[in-house]
Amino acid sequence: MKVGLSLFKKPLDTINLNNIRVYAYHGCLPEETKIGSDYKVDISVDANLDISAESDELSDTVDYVHLNKIVKEEMAIASKLLEHVAKRILDRIFAELEIVKKAKVKVAKLNPPLGGDVEDVNITLSKKRG
Repeated sequence: MKVGLSLFKKPLDTINLNNIRVYAYHGCLPEETKIGSDYKVDISVDANLDISAESDELSDTVDYVHLNKIVKEEMAIASKLLEHVAKRILDRIFAELEIVKKAKVKVAKLNPPLGGDVEDVNITLSKKRG
């Protein structure tokens, strides 16, 4: 029996944007939404990059500038929870970038007001198309 290559699914390729730094106004405490804080966002998106690897054309891939713009715009909208911000970022990625099949967003609040010496608190959300 001859096995065709179509039976083997090629794994998706990955693009990562790490340490996107943003000053924003998220939190449940009133002072957090007034004073603001430093945040760090990491994004990982999975897509088939075979075409762009051959064509060398931006239109055939995931535009890093577009991803960064989504993060900056969504982080500028105050939320109580980091989960809410991350979900909005994921929703926009999937609405605006059809090539993306999977994505993961990590949002970290640096030096959170927890009454102790904590470097950051972070959450990670993932989403898959279909």
